[in-house]
Amino acid sequence: MTNSATRPRVPTFADIRADVDAIVGAINYATMTTVDAKGRPRARVLIPVWETGTEEPTGWLATYRTPVKEAHIAGNPHVTFSYWSPAQNTVAFDTVAAWTEDPDERAHVWELYRHGSPPGAGYNPAGFWRGPDDPQFQVLRLTPWRVQVLRGRDLVNGVPARIWRRPLQGD
Repeated sequence: MTNSATRPRVPTFADIRADVDAIVGAINYATMTTVDAKGRPRARVLIPVWETGTEEPTGWLATYRTPVKEAHIAGNPHVTFSYWSPAQNTVAFDTVAAWTEDPDERAHVWELYRHGSPPGAGYNPAGFWRGPDDPQFQVLRLTPWRVQVLRGRDLVNGVPARIWRRPLQGD
């Protein structure tokens, strides 16, 4: 068994981008996990969108600002999004989440959802909200610090997951 210290770290996000986009676009739904003030996890299934065409990915979550979600993120902004398919294709985004009130970002996220980012992901947000200025339309900016991708075909051949990490001070 391979431990995290021996998993291949890729030098750039571009090294895993094609697999991330393909898996996320095919699955669409992710399990979002937060933790409460006592360290207890809470999972829910949602649909984030991702901008992956840059050196470092950025994620967005159009959501309702529920009291539980708001309290968890206020107490610990580290949030994980996990994708899994029956073919054993997986992607995990470890992120730092922050609410945004910026009207330009909210309009941008609205369009990302409408057009799918990556292709295949997203949905028409008009089914839930009146528009990007609807007060119920809330947006979380997701800044990934670690992304792990594993294809089922690699798993069965003993090839470990590939991991990208955002360069952090002190790394």
